[in-house]
Amino acid sequence: MDNILLILFAYLLGSVLFGELLAKSKGIDLRSVGSGNVGATNVSRALGKKYGVLVFFLDFSKGLFPVVLSRIYFGDESWTTVFVGIAAFLGHLYPFFHNFRGGKGVATAFGVLVGVSPTIAILSFLVWLLIFKLKGYVSLASLGASLFALVLSIFTLSQKLILMFLFITLLIIYRHKDNIRRLLEGTELGFKR
Repeated sequence: MDNILLILFAYLLGSVLFGELLAKSKGIDLRSVGSGNVGATNVSRALGKKYGVLVFFLDFSKGLFPVVLSRIYFGDESWTTVFVGIAAFLGHLYPFFHNFRGGKGVATAFGVLVGVSPTIAILSFLVWLLIFKLKGYVSLASLGASLFALVLSIFTLSQKLILMFLFITLLIIYRHKDNIRRLLEGTELGFKR
């Protein structure tokens, strides 16, 4: 029963869209600005980088905190930890509190990854930085880092955790389908390097 409550808690925590709430408190409809996304990148465009960093940290924490709790109480290799990570991520993508219209989940997924494997997280962040510095697209950097993390997980983590990251990576790719189209067309919104 405790594991089910933790999974539910992870989903509900994930369902809090900090970017949308922060923008609304400033009188801005985040969905009508820039890319229309509710994550840290669009918050940076709408409100400035310091708010973008804040939203990234809050969205990241939504993934990290419940996964760490699960590891403490149910163990590193438990199915509960797998489902807690997925629940936090799905909460951001399909939030109960926001009519199931959420973001792309990269920051929350990164929090889950740090909670499970800080080493893979650090290496993936370095890949993200490299791609962003070379190309200037947050979306491309996020996709590249997600795929890199999945590949590393295949060689270093248990089958349960590999399945979790496969599921998360496929959903990140799906949620970036419009970004991928714009990247191919050369119309993707870039960020100043």
